[in-house]
Amino acid sequence: MRRENQSSVSEFLLLGLPIRPEQQGMFFALFLGMYLTTVLGNLLIILLIRLDSRLHTPMYYFLSHLALTDVSFSSVTVPKMLINMHTQDQSILYAGCVTQMYFFIFFTDLDNFLLTSMAYDRYVAICHPLRYTTIMRGGVCILLVAVSWILSCASALSHTLLLAQLSFCADNTIPHFFCDLGVLLKLSCSDTSLNELVIFTIGVAVITLPLICILISYGHIGATILKVPSARGIFKALSTCGSHLSVVSLYYGTIIGLYFFPSSSSSSDKNIIASVMYTVVTPLLNPFIYSLRNRDVKGALEKLFNRATVLGQ
Repeated sequence: MRRENQSSVSEFLLLGLPIRPEQQGMFFALFLGMYLTTVLGNLLIILLIRLDSRLHTPMYYFLSHLALTDVSFSSVTVPKMLINMHTQDQSILYAGCVTQMYFFIFFTDLDNFLLTSMAYDRYVAICHPLRYTTIMRGGVCILLVAVSWILSCASALSHTLLLAQLSFCADNTIPHFFCDLGVLLKLSCSDTSLNELVIFTIGVAVITLPLICILISYGHIGATILKVPSARGIFKALSTCGSHLSVVSLYYGTIIGLYFFPSSSSSSDKNIIASVMYTVVTPLLNPFIYSLRNRDVKGALEKLFNRATVLGQ
């Protein structure tokens, strides 16, 4: 008999976080506060970059897109998780599940490409300072961001179109707080070998290659810094890339710590922990990292507060 290409499942059930019922209220308040802080913090970063002419540079151009990506990334999964925790309704429609998966993959890949673009910007600024304005001109920055969006869209779309060809049978329970591609493939009663091959191939392109590019960029940056004779020069060079390096370490450190080192927890629990780090913790910390470790952003923030104080008087 010919296998149906369309799913026979109209909705899925999201089991959510592995927490006890009596803890639902506490975690709901916690994640709601973290999500609101993430949104407000990243929107503040975008506002500062928009209003302060000193931040109209390539590095902050990339940072504004990263902040927008972080807000969107968290908004893909966290609001639905909060609604499920509040209403105790775990269902999500098939179309909604596929849509959520698409945007989760899209913004994950976009994060990778933007962090790589920012690493390249820091490489040019430190290793080729005299040619910085020539290399990192406006057209190049726009091109890097546009390519990042296009590649992310192509990656997410390829996974989504392949998933749409699969059939889902009786089991519609997702042991996660959002529609994760890997979990959906396990629920399918179709042959998923092509999907898994595409996951591996695209995963190398959008995760491994950007990480290699970042490591190469910072390898050249480190070699250049070691040639600086004065401690003041070394500190100045490190201060220009310290915030970005902190974000990269947090983002990829989560991947390495949770997937490459053994853990006593189950694979499902590790995936949930990693996803919470990606969707909640990292976007939450990024604005604090860039505001606390960056003199320009702190100066723009003080200027904005002073302006608001004057207007309020």
